[in-house]
Amino acid sequence: MSSSAQAILQIRRQPPIEAVVIGASAGGLEALGIVLEGLPSGFRLPILVVQHVPANGPTHLAEIFGRRTRLLVKEADDKDQLRCGMLYFASPGYHLLVESDRSLSLSQDDAVHFSRPSIDVLFESAADAWGPQVAGFLLTGANEDGAAGLEAIHRGGGLTVIQDPVEAAVPTMPRAALRRFAPDYILPLRDIHRLLRELE
Repeated sequence: MSSSAQAILQIRRQPPIEAVVIGASAGGLEALGIVLEGLPSGFRLPILVVQHVPANGPTHLAEIFGRRTRLLVKEADDKDQLRCGMLYFASPGYHLLVESDRSLSLSQDDAVHFSRPSIDVLFESAADAWGPQVAGFLLTGANEDGAAGLEAIHRGGGLTVIQDPVEAAVPTMPRAALRRFAPDYILPLRDIHRLLRELE
C-alpha cells in the first residue's frame, strides 16, 4: 500500500460514518469481490449495493457474496429496516432508495442512464437520509450512472471514494464522476477494501 493510502486510513471522521453505499456496473462482480471479500460478521455498518443487472431473472448476488463474506446478505425488500452488518443488494428491475427513517423502499420509476436499479437513485437518497454520515464508493462501469449521485453525497459532506480509473476494468463510470468533482479518495480496489475495514 502506498504511503498516501496509509495516511488516508489513519483518518477519523467527525461525525462518524453510519452507512456505506456502493455502485458498480461492467466489471463490478470482480471489483465487488475484492472490496467485500472477508468482511467480518461484526462489521458495524449496513452496506447497500447497486450492481447493474438485467431487469428480469434472478441475479444470485446474495448467494455469491454470502459465500465471500461473513456478513448477512440479502436482496433488499420494500420496507426493510436497515441492520448493522447486513449487506443489501438492489433487486433486478427496481430502484433502491433509503427513506428518511432509514428504511428501504423499492421503486419502478423510469430507468436512469438506462439502468434500473440506478446507482444515482440510491446515492441521492442516501445523501438525503444520512448527510455527512454516509460513505459512497463508485467502482468500475460503462456508463455515467453514479456520478451525479456521488456528487450529491460529496455536497452533503459525506465520504466519497472512486476506484482509480487506471485500474478499473471499464473506466467510464469513475471518469464521469471525476469530471464532476474531486472526491475524498481515488484508490485501487485493495486500498478501497482497507478503507472500508477502517470504517468499522
